Amino acid sequence: MSWQASHGRHDLPWQHSRDPYRVWLSEIMLQQTQVDTVMPYYGRFLARFPTLADLAAAPQEDVLALWSGLGYYARARNLHKAAQVVMEEHGGIFPRTAAAIAALPGIGRSTAAAIAAFCFDERAAILDGNVKRVLCRAFGIEGFPGSRAVEQTLWALATELLPERDPGRYIQAQMDLGATVCTRSKPACTRCPLAADCVARRDGRCAELPTPRPRKAVPRRQADVVVVRAGNAVLVEQRPPAGIWGGLLALPEAGAGGAAAWTAQRFGSAAPAAASLPALTHAFTHFVLEIRPWLVDLRAPATLAGDGTLRWLALDTVDAAALPAPVRTILKSLPRSAG
Repeated sequence: MSWQASHGRHDLPWQHSRDPYRVWLSEIMLQQTQVDTVMPYYGRFLARFPTLADLAAAPQEDVLALWSGLGYYARARNLHKAAQVVMEEHGGIFPRTAAAIAALPGIGRSTAAAIAAFCFDERAAILDGNVKRVLCRAFGIEGFPGSRAVEQTLWALATELLPERDPGRYIQAQMDLGATVCTRSKPACTRCPLAADCVARRDGRCAELPTPRPRKAVPRRQADVVVVRAGNAVLVEQRPPAGIWGGLLALPEAGAGGAAAWTAQRFGSAAPAAASLPALTHAFTHFVLEIRPWLVDLRAPATLAGDGTLRWLALDTVDAAALPAPVRTILKSLPRSAG
């Protein structure tokens, strides 16, 4: 804690607030995402939804649009749902204990503890990636931290180490130490306040600890998508609420019949032939997707029939639309229309 006062981070926009909405938002955005990436999203999100009530009242598509490009979209859907739960079941008052906070959609034990400690001074341990790394190295704990047995050991240790006073400052110190000194690669051990007692440094094992996830082959998938353009509009499809890119607008998948068959089925045999566009790959948590786009240019937007998931999107609104990052990349890279 003394180290954090002199060497920790003190200029992050969410650090000097005890508003649980702002702290919660930062904690969710920072899950699996770097601080530098989060900063502009955090500012734009609060400008659009300055209060929890504003977020709860917003359409989900507006929330996803502001999240677009940040990835892991289930976080945004759960954030929106949790705000509605707070309004409906807690009278708009954010819960004050880690246990009650953890009952909200999308908030795990560690995130709930961080919010409770930062905002309400609850003495609760956290165990995010930074803390796991610090504890594994400092105490020489072997085994993949995501495994149940190792995680239980780390939770017990993290709880035992909690100070009696100022838990929020202690937790911030843990986060800062892992993020700025005890980093994944090339940790700055000479600047670490725990260096004298660190088992990994003593034994020359900083590169080995924490024990990495057991390796297994990452599956690769392919998807042909159809980019139907009509003037300044492009056809997009509303994804189902759950699953990959849940609730976002994406390009229609061609399916087994390919782009030509998909286009003919919806726009008739007179539809122009599909032209292939450069493929791109996108890594998800558990697989890599190769996206192969096919461009079809129509003279004018056609009337859409079906289940209502298809719609025309103006190309000049792509930046503000709720689109996954690779879809936005495809649309912003389209060649000029022949017309």
